[in-house]
Amino acid sequence: MAEINLNSLSAALDNVSGSGVSFEDKTKNWGTKDEVKELTDAIDKCQKLEYLNLAGNTLGVEAAQEVGKALKKHSEFQRALWKDSFTGRLKTEIPIALAAMGRGIIDAGAHLTVFDCSDNALGPNGMKGLVELFSSAACFSLQELKLNNCGLGIDGGKMLAKALTECHKASVKANSPLRLKVFVAGRNRLENKGAEALAGFFAQVKSLEEITMPQNGIYHEGITALSAALRENTRMQVLNLNDNTIGLKGADALADAISNMQQLREINFGDCLLKTRGATLLSEVLSDEHEALEILNLTNNEIGPNGGLSLASAMANKINLQSLLLDGNQFGQECREMIMEELRLFNLEHTLGSLEEDDSEGEEEYDEGEDEMEEEEIDTEDLEYIEDDDECAEDDEETDDAVEDAEQEIMPNRNVLRSEVTPVEAFCRAEQPTLAMFEEIDAKDRTAAFRNYLNGLPGEFYLVYLVFAILKCSALSLQSKEALAVSDDLFADALKYAQDKSQVNSVRNFFLIQLCLLRCEDKSFKPTYDPKACRSALESAMQRDFFPSDLRGTFQCFLDQFKLD
Repeated sequence: MAEINLNSLSAALDNVSGSGVSFEDKTKNWGTKDEVKELTDAIDKCQKLEYLNLAGNTLGVEAAQEVGKALKKHSEFQRALWKDSFTGRLKTEIPIALAAMGRGIIDAGAHLTVFDCSDNALGPNGMKGLVELFSSAACFSLQELKLNNCGLGIDGGKMLAKALTECHKASVKANSPLRLKVFVAGRNRLENKGAEALAGFFAQVKSLEEITMPQNGIYHEGITALSAALRENTRMQVLNLNDNTIGLKGADALADAISNMQQLREINFGDCLLKTRGATLLSEVLSDEHEALEILNLTNNEIGPNGGLSLASAMANKINLQSLLLDGNQFGQECREMIMEELRLFNLEHTLGSLEEDDSEGEEEYDEGEDEMEEEEIDTEDLEYIEDDDECAEDDEETDDAVEDAEQEIMPNRNVLRSEVTPVEAFCRAEQPTLAMFEEIDAKDRTAAFRNYLNGLPGEFYLVYLVFAILKCSALSLQSKEALAVSDDLFADALKYAQDKSQVNSVRNFFLIQLCLLRCEDKSFKPTYDPKACRSALESAMQRDFFPSDLRGTFQCFLDQFKLD
């Protein structure tokens, strides 16, 4: 689905407003002093040269030097629009040409607001021609810097970051701090090291409103560095990291940064290998706030059904949403319909883009370690999410060992209970506790007894025990009104805790699967507890005041669908 960014269009129109000289798309080949005379004459004749648009032409060294001389006469100069202006030039020519034109701006005492040199094969060598300009007082006023598709590489990225950092330092010292708003540097092969260098500058400037860095070969190390810097730029509105490899670790870092950026209008993480868990992390952080969001692009990320439903649910409060792009994932037919139904609850079904490229067979595939809704996964703080790449293999083994040790310490044996355990502890540890075991809990307030036991557990195990205690009580709810009452009370505790810890979507998906309202991707999964009784208990809890209205609507949608089926 084609998307039109009206804000970008407006910015483009602003770039050519005012007084200036434009030879845009004239396909001129200016090599010598005589050849470029038409351009320098136009610059000389312009009484107020606010912009110079040379896009779609090409300048050699001698011509660029003449342009630099002409620019020295214009202190009012603000916008250098030099996109695609060095086609066919040798890599040795470009830095000399850029340096000459930059020197003209510096000598004029001009104050740049926009510099666009995109779609030029600068490379690291070409960046050398811009270092002096970017380090100078001429850029203290810079608001938009666009170097898209310039092939800067790691070294070029480092040079750029160093120059901008020096500029910022000097501007602060001059009591005229650089407040860059827009940074565009897609398709530059910056990789991790280049991204890390630029992150250092981003963290210092703190004024960015748009960062567009797609297709740069950045992996989670670079994404993590960028994320730390993004936290400092709280006015961010557009964040585009399309076609880098964010992965799970990067998604975790970005989720933390996004929580600090409440003005986000557009997020583009398409083709970033987020997978289900990465998407779920993002949905958690987006769910409660971020009401300014207009565009969310998470196409082609191998996201499974649980992630898709989490994202749809997170849109509940997005009154400004215009476009939700989720095509090219692995939802399957059933989940696609559920996503649409979820959005329909919020009157946002019109925002969903095409899902024609969704992998319809994705729902039949199961990748071990991905999207398991077992007991361990509910506690996302306790267990590290594990990426699928080879570099994490050793971490996987260490994590599994730690989990196994913790389980042995907390639950020595679920089926052979020690004589000293309390009736509540015996109930919570039993695989399938009976009504008799529930009634053995000799307390005036059985809810208080459960809470006392659960609150005594190590914090990292609290939620996983709590949700299973709810299931075990719910399974007895048709036999015992008191078991139903305890289930209701514990539901209140679980939802409050999940909201406080940003785990609402994980808890929601866990119950949906355990109650057979959402198909589990693990083909061997079978519900341990009576789904009918558990669904009845859920409906009881949904009538209570503590149950969030948006979550109630989601569960009701699944319950209604189940009844129709």
